[in-house]
Amino acid sequence: MTIQKVMVIGAGQMGSGIAQVCAQAGFDVKLNDIKQEFFERGLGVMTKNLSRDVEKGRKTEEEKQAILGRITMSLDLRDAADVDIVIEAAVENMEIKQSIFKQLDAIAPKHAILATNTSSLPITEIAAVTERPEQVIGMHFMNPVPVMKLVEIIRGLATADEVYQKVEEMTRKLDKTPVEVNDFPGFVSNRILLPMINEAIYALYEGVASKEAIDDVMKMGMNHPMGPLTLADFIGLDTCLSIMEILHEGLGDSKYRPCPLLRKYVAAGWLGKKSGRGFYIYE
Repeated sequence: MTIQKVMVIGAGQMGSGIAQVCAQAGFDVKLNDIKQEFFERGLGVMTKNLSRDVEKGRKTEEEKQAILGRITMSLDLRDAADVDIVIEAAVENMEIKQSIFKQLDAIAPKHAILATNTSSLPITEIAAVTERPEQVIGMHFMNPVPVMKLVEIIRGLATADEVYQKVEEMTRKLDKTPVEVNDFPGFVSNRILLPMINEAIYALYEGVASKEAIDDVMKMGMNHPMGPLTLADFIGLDTCLSIMEILHEGLGDSKYRPCPLLRKYVAAGWLGKKSGRGFYIYE
């Protein structure tokens, strides 16, 4: 089986980025969401990214138009009936993902691979609602997708070797670097990153230093491009809390307990850059 037709579910920041890199690599892409306005917003982000590439001489206007021409709108999961792979990038909620995968299992062709871009939820649990758990796999792209090279490829308990090989091969075609990871809460990236962010929030909560000082120490002392509290604001504090809860519940260790200050900010609606306020205030 050769992968040529791709469906990406979710036209948000991650989904539109995944759709863009797939179209750039020559795949035919159906970008699915529940409303046309969400698709159009995602298409707008892709157009802006590609226009920037044209301005900087990385692509021609013809290449930009060809890439956008390979992306079509889908407002119905039944459009998965003729694709070779589905990459789901919907909201990070197990119930929603299982509902999507159950529907896809009934719609997608028997040969189709069902992949999820989850950043922390168990692949095995998502696969369990399907009749094809051996064809379910994790493809965790990093944000922003068009820029970041890494894709964590996560095998579920039943994922077949040939499915892993196909997904690894596709990842390389996307000009990304695949890294094989086993199915544990948070995988590698978020199991290491989020406790560091959570510890930075504890340092602020306990009055060890100001938010600016904590970020400066990590930027100038550890050579991080962005301080952990700024990074948390960019990720979204609600997403940070959700991942910490998954780590805490899945691994059962108190070291993964979300900081009370993180809970308080999320309860207040201070979710970071997307809401205009998190640890910092954004205009």
